[in-house]
Amino acid sequence: MFTLSQQKWIKPTLLACSLLALSACTTYRDIPPNSPLGLVENQLGLPNYRCTLPDGRQRLVWSQQPMGQYAYGANVNQDGLIDKLQSLLTDAHFKRLNEGRWTPADVACEFGPPAEIDRTGLGEKNEVVWTYRYKQSNVWNSVMYVYFGRDGEAVTHYHSGPDPRYERWFYD
Repeated sequence: MFTLSQQKWIKPTLLACSLLALSACTTYRDIPPNSPLGLVENQLGLPNYRCTLPDGRQRLVWSQQPMGQYAYGANVNQDGLIDKLQSLLTDAHFKRLNEGRWTPADVACEFGPPAEIDRTGLGEKNEVVWTYRYKQSNVWNSVMYVYFGRDGEAVTHYHSGPDPRYERWFYD
């Protein structure tokens, strides 16, 4: 069936494929609260955004923006342990923007960098808008538009809509 030289490669190849398949099944949900940062980085890689929270903890974000639809975040305490790894680009998490005043630095620290920054509107309605691509309800290809008003200093409102990259009629 197999030659002797082929047989010696079968076991290591099957083992490598099995390990690769198992590691591909690991998601952010598999990382428990109070995990060491090193464990999280071994599974997700290095965060691509970090900032310091008012209480001195570090906020880390693993974002797939500008082209991806997911971002994950966690806060790290002085002992190097994460509080809880959570999905950031969800309707429920975006509702945090209803609480208090949000500056661009606050939004970037909470959700990571946006996919796009632009201006929209005319005259007094001209506003800075940040766009986050996300999978709404884990089903629909969507974008969340976060508006910072004319001066770009604080969130004034936000809303979701379909991601134009996936709308066929948009390009016809």
